[in-house]
Amino acid sequence: MPQGHEVFSLGNVRLVSGAVLHNAELAFKTYGTLSPAGDNVVLLPTFFTGSHQRNEGFFGTGRAIDPARHFIVSINLFGNGLSSSPSNAATPQDGPRFPQISFQDNVACQHRLLTEHLGVKRIALVTGWSMAGCQAYHWAAQYPDMVDAILPFCASAKTSPHNHVFLEGVKAALCADQAWNGGNYSQPPVVGLKAFGRVYAGWAFSQSFYRDGLYRQLGYGSVEDLLLDWEVDHAENWDANDLLAKLATWQAGDISAGPQFGGDIKRALGAIRARAILMPCTQDLYFPPADNAIEAGHMPNAHLRPYDSLFGHCAANPGNDPGFTAALDKAISELLE
Repeated sequence: MPQGHEVFSLGNVRLVSGAVLHNAELAFKTYGTLSPAGDNVVLLPTFFTGSHQRNEGFFGTGRAIDPARHFIVSINLFGNGLSSSPSNAATPQDGPRFPQISFQDNVACQHRLLTEHLGVKRIALVTGWSMAGCQAYHWAAQYPDMVDAILPFCASAKTSPHNHVFLEGVKAALCADQAWNGGNYSQPPVVGLKAFGRVYAGWAFSQSFYRDGLYRQLGYGSVEDLLLDWEVDHAENWDANDLLAKLATWQAGDISAGPQFGGDIKRALGAIRARAILMPCTQDLYFPPADNAIEAGHMPNAHLRPYDSLFGHCAANPGNDPGFTAALDKAISELLE
């Protein structure tokens, strides 16, 4: 796991579910300096298999988000092994006993970190890929007076039924391993983790990516080489309970859930006053542009800007598709101007 981060202690946190997360901690890293006016904050939550270190691929010197101009705050999602997670929680919340965490919970705790610890009063932009983009929607709905702009890419404000089913598939592959043992494993369920990675690879890229051999652009000699690499990544770098905790957060994603909006998705989207550019990939197999088009229709200041890429959901992965990176930076620059 990446190092060089800070940890913000939240104490015991009451969750949307009513449960309490004991001794909650958020791992984060900042880049750049907060301006005297406090108007240069860019918030980057993390994505499903992401970390603050992986987020470094979305900014840099001379880019739309630049530490020389912006105060960048990169915050790790609960469940990713750095912030409070099944793998690092103390008994009785360790492993499969870790409580259900919602996007609302993540965002409320991130708000405490920014306001109580970092002295942030306004956010110029919340942006991110996949689950990070989902958090961008939640930020703008939960704290509409604080967020100036959002740019969720390859994400949605509410996890669709089809997206939920896709996640059930990868979850079932992991849990079929006898070593899983209901999450009470003595050794990592390696067979299940490898199956999880292999199934996931079929969804992360488009059909055309495989048909046209674009995996060769990523250094793989064959489809099997890619699948074996995804197996190894999940087996060696991820705790099974951590993956499933984040997956549960993703499946329950809905900005209208909870007492603030009472399940009224149109009202929740309408509460977003931030300027927004929604940037789906047209060949994303689980965050399709149609979902974002519906969302944009209920958001006062949203523009839909689909990007076509054979890389599918992974068009947004830094280094995969230079055209996507250029389009993303252009959209970010527009919002930050």
